[in-house]
Amino acid sequence: MILITGASGQLGTELRHLLDEKGIRYNATDTNELDITNEEKVTQYFQENKPTLVFHCAAYTAVDKAEDEGKELNQLVNVEGTKNIAKASEKSGATLVYISTDYVFDGTKKDGEYTTEDVANPQNEYGRAKFEGEEAVRNFASNYYIIRTSWVFGQYGHNFVFTMQKLAETHPKLTVVDDQFGRPTWTRNLAEFMLFVTDKKAEYGTYHFSNDESCTWYDFATEILKDVDVEVTPVDSSKFPQKAKRPQYSVLDLSKAKALGFTIPTWKEALAGMLE
Repeated sequence: MILITGASGQLGTELRHLLDEKGIRYNATDTNELDITNEEKVTQYFQENKPTLVFHCAAYTAVDKAEDEGKELNQLVNVEGTKNIAKASEKSGATLVYISTDYVFDGTKKDGEYTTEDVANPQNEYGRAKFEGEEAVRNFASNYYIIRTSWVFGQYGHNFVFTMQKLAETHPKLTVVDDQFGRPTWTRNLAEFMLFVTDKKAEYGTYHFSNDESCTWYDFATEILKDVDVEVTPVDSSKFPQKAKRPQYSVLDLSKAKALGFTIPTWKEALAGMLE
């Protein structure tokens, strides 16, 4: 049995649609069906449903709120919740797929992309909690895939693509930061990769997955709005102070994912695919 946590979130919804298309059965849970922060309930759910594969998509993702008002919830969901899922997965012999983030890195690397071997040094509460979640998976589960991703967008839920489109409806001119570099990730391709590693029975461990080629948020916005009558102007991030510090450079190295034989579209191809 396949279990999806966070099944109504941006990635969980994408994954459900993909499994539906392939005719693969699964149990979809969200907070109402399974409170991952309650160890007793998680244990009971696993005993009753006996999952063999767990796609752990549940997460607290309000990056700025995690710095203050959401700090406790961030810790509870991303660390304690993940620990509960990891322990239960191990007990039931299930393979666990945990989604992590480029925010586990500090963004100061000067010599190439971030590899899966690079030392984590999160600079915000969200990144710290997601990395602690990774450590919980490594400590409590034997059969696991940790997949770090970045700049996630897709047709389900709130994300940068929809934000830009909405702003362009009411603003003739937009300013977007051009001094943060990363790799956008289409939820569809990420969901496909999650299925791919488990189907292929790839070696357990940590992987990086995003779409290919890197860009700035300004580049991304320009591409999103290229057919819209709006002026997009680059600015540096000091013009947009945020509570949570973002890595200036978080380009993830994809060589490990590519070595498995998975074809990764560029972010421009992925964006075009999603907008279709």
